[in-house]
Amino acid sequence: MADNDSKFILIEQVIRIADALERMSPPTPKPDDLDYANAYVWHAAMRRLDPVYAINCVRLDLLRGIDQQRDNLLANSIAFGRGLPANNALLWGARGTGKSSLVKAVHASMMGSGLDCALVEIHREDIVDLPFLMSFLAQIPRQFILFCDDLAFDSGETSYKSLKAALEGGIEGRPNNIVFYATSNRRHLMPRQMMENERSTVINPSETTEESVSLSDRFGLWIGFYSIDQDVYLEMIEGYVSHFGINVQNIDVRHEALSWSVGRGARSGRVAWQYIVDLAARTETKLK
Repeated sequence: MADNDSKFILIEQVIRIADALERMSPPTPKPDDLDYANAYVWHAAMRRLDPVYAINCVRLDLLRGIDQQRDNLLANSIAFGRGLPANNALLWGARGTGKSSLVKAVHASMMGSGLDCALVEIHREDIVDLPFLMSFLAQIPRQFILFCDDLAFDSGETSYKSLKAALEGGIEGRPNNIVFYATSNRRHLMPRQMMENERSTVINPSETTEESVSLSDRFGLWIGFYSIDQDVYLEMIEGYVSHFGINVQNIDVRHEALSWSVGRGARSGRVAWQYIVDLAARTETKLK
């Protein structure tokens, strides 16, 4: 009896060890296991793509003050959705100016027009998984926009080198069914201090600086976003009020919206939306 108990204890220990090892090194996903969805989020720890069935996005026509940015990204995305050549895109500029909102809105517009293209979000801290993820998605007969929000690298990080290689695709080149979109507050994705520090520690400083700056050169499409003026800010507010049917009969929306922006110290699409959320709550309006 004691021998049987020992065997059961040993088996339980082996099972626990196996489970722990599987969590540390999860199995490689299979393309056939991927549930059909319009969007996914990559979880590096589990090496898994989780489907997202309800994407949090704003309608494309509600994004004001970024007409040129919208047209450039939409044209590139439609070409990609149709199987034509398309560039990786870097959306850079001031905070809250609609960079990530534009990516999601363009994707929604593509899906609404019948172009089957999934949006796959990869977090900045998981960017080292980008080559593996691209290799995995290349096996699936579907178009994918890989999206990384708020991408930037700090001093001491070396993962940007993996990103450079992934964007070029190595010997095989970038898979035809994948394009990479990133948003960042930095045009070159790295702080100037980081590039200067690297330059000061090498024999040929210009080579390191060129290598660092060339990361942004891997994006064929650069789209800049800038702070908006008061008229565009108020136009955003009016557009949201009209779209959601908010009852503002006894409210001085213009005065409130301007005071709200002063309190936040900025005028941007994000600030406009935050005011609309507050206004909708006070008027008992649902934002759907």
